[in-house]
Amino acid sequence: MSTNTLMIRDFPQDERPRERFIEHGAQSLSNHELIAILLRTGTKDESVLQLSNRLLTHFEGLRLLKGASLEEMTEIKGIGSAKAIQILAAVEIGLRISNLDYKDRYVIRSPEDGAKYLMNDMRFLSQEHFVCMYLNTKNQVIHKQTIFIGSLNASIVHPREVFREALKRSAASIIAAHNHPSGDPAPSREDIEVTKRLVECGKIIGIDLLDHLIIGENKFVSLKEKGYL
Repeated sequence: MSTNTLMIRDFPQDERPRERFIEHGAQSLSNHELIAILLRTGTKDESVLQLSNRLLTHFEGLRLLKGASLEEMTEIKGIGSAKAIQILAAVEIGLRISNLDYKDRYVIRSPEDGAKYLMNDMRFLSQEHFVCMYLNTKNQVIHKQTIFIGSLNASIVHPREVFREALKRSAASIIAAHNHPSGDPAPSREDIEVTKRLVECGKIIGIDLLDHLIIGENKFVSLKEKGYL
């Protein structure tokens, strides 16, 4: 193996960073293992893990690595321009994520706030759209997603689809909404059944359904205000 380029797949199963990533999550990997995943291959003289460890040692850890230039990276033996660009691109993504500004996120303090956020997008839809707004602990909207399109039915709107996204986004709570193309937001029996089902599932998972809004023609109904939550 000393005369060939060493790849991650050449390592035993339990030593492969990718497999450990899948089994235990990114947080279980060391810095040099994460970098090894980006590098993918080593050189004829050293494994990819050895190369990534040497890269980190050269820059004395992540703090100096984040400020490295392309020229500085490619000065390291075994790091060509392609590998250097992969590392620097990953570093730049990390910097952009850390610099995201959350101050301008929309805050929902009342059913009116939720309806205002959705009204223009949903009032003219010709089909029913079931949408969820995912909120953080400050009731800021961190994500909005259409879960289902079509007539609302308790057997079709699966809680797992609603709460899977909540878990993915680390949401603290959810506000569900759907439109009535007729323009009349009066809740149907199915609307109430779906709401109660989501409330029950939310209690089990620990993510509250704060409200279920029905959007009509410039008007809405809050099922929370109606006493169904």
